[in-house]
Amino acid sequence: MSGKTAFLFPGQGAQKVGMGAELVKEFSAAKEVFDAADEALDLDISKLCFEGPADELKQTENTQPAILTMSIAVYEVLKEKGIQPDTVAGHSLGEYSALVAAGALDFKSAVKLVRKRGQFMEEAVPAGEGAMGAVIGLKREGVQEAVKEGSRFGIVELANYNTPIQTVISGEKEAVEKTLELAEDTGAKKTVLLDVSGPFHSSLMKSAGDKLAAELEKIEISEPELPVMANVTADYVETPDEIKKALIDQLSGSVYWVDIIELMIDNNLDRVIEAGPGRTLKSFMRRIDRSITALNVRNLSSLEKTLQKL
Repeated sequence: MSGKTAFLFPGQGAQKVGMGAELVKEFSAAKEVFDAADEALDLDISKLCFEGPADELKQTENTQPAILTMSIAVYEVLKEKGIQPDTVAGHSLGEYSALVAAGALDFKSAVKLVRKRGQFMEEAVPAGEGAMGAVIGLKREGVQEAVKEGSRFGIVELANYNTPIQTVISGEKEAVEKTLELAEDTGAKKTVLLDVSGPFHSSLMKSAGDKLAAELEKIEISEPELPVMANVTADYVETPDEIKKALIDQLSGSVYWVDIIELMIDNNLDRVIEAGPGRTLKSFMRRIDRSITALNVRNLSSLEKTLQKL
């Protein structure tokens, strides 16, 4: 296998009832990860992932540890198959999976931390007051312009730069809705109000960031053993202090996903493997640069396909 391989870890929204069940039956490495999560959380997260109910799995405080657990289970299976990444990154919540994979965060500490992160995010803004929306078919500058104009209706900010023509905005509900209308007037092909429980990656998450900072003080963070990139800087984080700052800033800052991938490509990236539920990052990759091989592992059939292509 020539060239460099990146493992990419998905964020919230990738969850699905049934995730991990096949892998746990087949691989003890995956089962150990799920068992460790159940023990750390004092909660049957395995049962929630495998059997649902979907409404409970969708609650942010459950979704976050569930996705992290699933992602690391996939990572351990790939490792067992002899597939190692040269670099790692995660989208939003996925940054925690990337840090675990890079050896900077201990899995049990991480799974407890992201459950709290989910709770803090839920508490930051009363339900129904915040919103997020996706703008499709408009370049970054066009969305920035719409956000600038939409700000007169309230807080609205750029949350995720997912692909060159897909950007997510976040903020107060009315301001987000008006900005989506403005983006369509500017030439966006489509806008979608997202089904999320809060205005993530906006300044409205400041209180969640403060609470997360206090939790991070209690956790040991090591220097990463693999190159790992932060969402908010689209650059490598190398020290425990840089990691902590990036994780705190990330709650109210933007996810520069396009920029992360472009930097990886500049550093001779050949292929990406999305490790975890869903295929969102694989599809983003196709819209960022089709010349890079994009694979994903979320169950036995996708594992087989990926192994064949490698």
